[in-house]
Amino acid sequence: MLNGALLRWLYNASMTTACVLVPSPTHVYPGHPEDPGRFSGLGNLRDKPFAQSLQWLETTPASRVEIASIHDERMIEALEAVCQQGSGIIDYAPTYVSPSSYQDALNAAGGTLDCTRHVLNGHVRNAFAIVRPPGHHAEPGAPMGFCLFNNIAIAARLALASGIERVMIFDIDAHHGNGTQAAFLEEKRLAYFSTHQEHIYPGSGQMEEVPQAKKRIVNLPLPARSGDVCFGKIARDVLSPLVSSFKPGMLFVSVGFDSHWNDPLTSLGLSSAGYFAMTKYLVEQAEKHCAGRLVFALEGGYDPKYVASGVDAVLSGLAGCGFTASDPSPYSEPDIQKRIDALLAWHGLG
Repeated sequence: MLNGALLRWLYNASMTTACVLVPSPTHVYPGHPEDPGRFSGLGNLRDKPFAQSLQWLETTPASRVEIASIHDERMIEALEAVCQQGSGIIDYAPTYVSPSSYQDALNAAGGTLDCTRHVLNGHVRNAFAIVRPPGHHAEPGAPMGFCLFNNIAIAARLALASGIERVMIFDIDAHHGNGTQAAFLEEKRLAYFSTHQEHIYPGSGQMEEVPQAKKRIVNLPLPARSGDVCFGKIARDVLSPLVSSFKPGMLFVSVGFDSHWNDPLTSLGLSSAGYFAMTKYLVEQAEKHCAGRLVFALEGGYDPKYVASGVDAVLSGLAGCGFTASDPSPYSEPDIQKRIDALLAWHGLG
């Protein structure tokens, strides 16, 4: 008969994916799209087909020292102080705070760190931090774009501090992750690749805007309705050579479900099947180059139905389960081959 310790080991060994959920129900502002309702369609994730492969984590708030690995001390102090003053708008995006927002932001960053530690320690192969508030617009010196602390950047900094020689962040939110780019402009051990809709907030992320970091900071602005076909081409023609060139020891993904074709704030064209296909491709790249080490963190996405289907798609892909989607884009996709060719030429990839 198996003893209890061995049974627990066998049970945990079957769990390939760590997961944390930080819904922050009191981080809310009237009429704002980044609200707790974004998670209202998730249902019980513990009853889904992928559930047996998940290891759910308790949330440990990030420490001040961990936050300060990316953000200026004065910014941290100012954010804490403004939250204590009550609810209000703090920038033009508009970004807001409530009395609980400082603690909620610590929890979102902490949940992403918890996922990262589990992957670094070999307890799981990969992880998904389903957290809010999001993070990729938050710059070292300021909250921005619905984001308070930059969850993915803080987690990537932990990976570098833990001995991973090179780290790569792939950002598939519909908006450019200006904060993540700013945090690592001079960090040669980190590569950042962002796909985002052109001509929308925050206005950064042009292909040639960081010439000093070719092959390391890669921005691909996309025309409206770029969807599953376009992202499949991006994976094969850009992501693959970039990973092969940079040789990261760990992959991070800022995943925004606002790249879905039905998002109310944006106009890209991914379907849930597209998110699933991209997740599977990233798992393959992580297995090939990074000993499987892969961490997703949630960014945007403002249609609760497709946030939920996106979460299911990502968790299915991470856990190695099948996934069936019924939300193909009704729009024709643009031809992005010339953009890809220009990007590859600019960076000397291919």
